[in-house]
Amino acid sequence: MKTALSIAGSDSFGGAGIQADIKTMTAHGVYAMTAITALTAQNTTGVYAISEVTPKFLRQQIDAVFTDIVPDAVKIGMVASSALIRTIADCLKQYRARNIVIDPVMVATSGSRLIDETAIETLKLALLPLTTLATPNIPEAEVLSGCAIKSEDDMLNAARMIGETYGCAVLLKGGHRQDDANDLLYANGAFQWYRSIRVQNSNTHGTGCTLSSAIAASLAKGYPLPEAIRHAKVYTIAAIANSLDLGKGSDPLNHMHSLTMRLP
Repeated sequence: MKTALSIAGSDSFGGAGIQADIKTMTAHGVYAMTAITALTAQNTTGVYAISEVTPKFLRQQIDAVFTDIVPDAVKIGMVASSALIRTIADCLKQYRARNIVIDPVMVATSGSRLIDETAIETLKLALLPLTTLATPNIPEAEVLSGCAIKSEDDMLNAARMIGETYGCAVLLKGGHRQDDANDLLYANGAFQWYRSIRVQNSNTHGTGCTLSSAIAASLAKGYPLPEAIRHAKVYTIAAIANSLDLGKGSDPLNHMHSLTMRLP
């Protein structure tokens, strides 16, 4: 069995972060390992508290994984401080990690800010250059590129700018657009669109975590990057379409759907 390491925050509600990554990697037949960057108190309505681990403890977690079972891929999610970002970067270089996917989480789906300006600069300088693929959404891509994104042409320009500036492939997610959910890959100087209809569903908490960890799982299994993204996008769209309507006083058993995924 292939393996993948998730370096991310814990979501007490179970829909995002480490919990979403474990579920997604397991669904793809990949053994999931974790290094937790922070504990959070959150649900679908917001993030109410964040308790970061120390850089020393984060390093101890990553060391424990790499010195025993070397992961075939690494997914990085919420990292809120410069010290933790530098710790991750040092470890990735030390262990020559491969198939690194970073979801540059800056704002939660609920709107809660998860990272400060100093940490964003450290992420740009220390972590993105080590990354195989970055998966920013439109607001995150605007921060990373410094460009406003209002159209597909803007997406092309921002993805190219991020990729050429930091030397990584970029999957710019179009889920914040109103009419579609088209994602754009920029890799090796070329563009590729992943076009899809927009699923009308407000239950999107954790979808960025799910997509990035699904990509990491497929990379761990040896799929080329464009194919890994295609599989992950199909999986994530199906997850959104078949999500439970939780937290609104309804009985989840009345809304459950059976979903059979033919995963590679």
